[in-house]
Amino acid sequence: MLSTSLLPVLALIGGVLAAPAPIPSGGVGVRSNDTPPVYHTMSEFDYQSLSLGLYQEWIELDLFNYGVERFSAEEFAAAGLGADDVSLIQFMANQEVGHATLLSNIVSAYGRPAALQCKYHYDFETVRDFVNFCQRLTRWGESGVYGFLPHLDSRPSAQLLLQSITTEARQQMIFRQFSGAFPMPVYFETGISQSMGWSLLSRYISSCPANNTRIEWPIFPWLSVTNEPSLLVDGYLANITHNRTSLSEPGRTVTFAYDAPGKSTGPDNSYNTSVGGLVNSTVPKFAAWISQLNVTYTPLTITGNGTASTIQPGGYVFNNTNDGIVNGTMFIGLTDTDLYVTPYNLSLINDHILAFGLYQAD
Repeated sequence: MLSTSLLPVLALIGGVLAAPAPIPSGGVGVRSNDTPPVYHTMSEFDYQSLSLGLYQEWIELDLFNYGVERFSAEEFAAAGLGADDVSLIQFMANQEVGHATLLSNIVSAYGRPAALQCKYHYDFETVRDFVNFCQRLTRWGESGVYGFLPHLDSRPSAQLLLQSITTEARQQMIFRQFSGAFPMPVYFETGISQSMGWSLLSRYISSCPANNTRIEWPIFPWLSVTNEPSLLVDGYLANITHNRTSLSEPGRTVTFAYDAPGKSTGPDNSYNTSVGGLVNSTVPKFAAWISQLNVTYTPLTITGNGTASTIQPGGYVFNNTNDGIVNGTMFIGLTDTDLYVTPYNLSLINDHILAFGLYQAD
């Protein structure tokens, strides 16, 4: 006869009591006697990372609503977007309300302030410019979270953020489709550091409420690709997919203009740009192509005061595939060294960046 002390840990299956199958050893927070999850920040790293994520959600909410309100049905139709497509963009704005609420609740759990929505400025004038800007902004929003997600001290908070950023990944793909681009030209989505994401985001924030959280991640000088390929020049309209010719290719000369550090930027011009903390030269030596699982360096040729060029690299993520390492909406920086990094420790490259920006490879 079974001891009654065993009954709570046995399951009745087909009238027969059977012991539950054990789970593999290891793992965190997966057993009934583990500490229950608490969804709040556990360190300053968590607070600053999730506050940055909240700034990103707020601009997306504003941007999607702004585009829907600014352009007429006729203007959307001229870009290949009908009423259902516009409704989808509006629904994306609704998604951002949920994302912003989630992050606000997490960062304010200990009574610390959660950033409020700011005022923004955009540089697009047409519907096609708008959806192209959206696919670029959601690219760094998505990749920015991937970069810090596994490093958060609060694993429960990371779980919730993961479930929101998967939605943003879908948004980014949809905006690529609305731009007439091939929707997912990569095998892997890259992650970037908080400083990289903040460098791309902060320049579009005009002003914020006086008591908003100050983001402490450094802002790198802006890097502009002066001959960047464009999704808009060939007349492709919105579609589920296009089997279109690549916008760029290995061997292409890519030209840059980059700012000097110390420029006022961000909300109310209250931030200043700076280079990495270990930079040992004011003259960059390499272009760092950050895409998928790789950081690939190419030598830089200085062509003038704040201008340079390099050659777009070839190569693949894995041998014998057609997955070029330079592809999609990706990231590029100028560095003083070709530091070896991997996806998990990519932020180590922050110390060597002199300028940072986007590259529209495809």
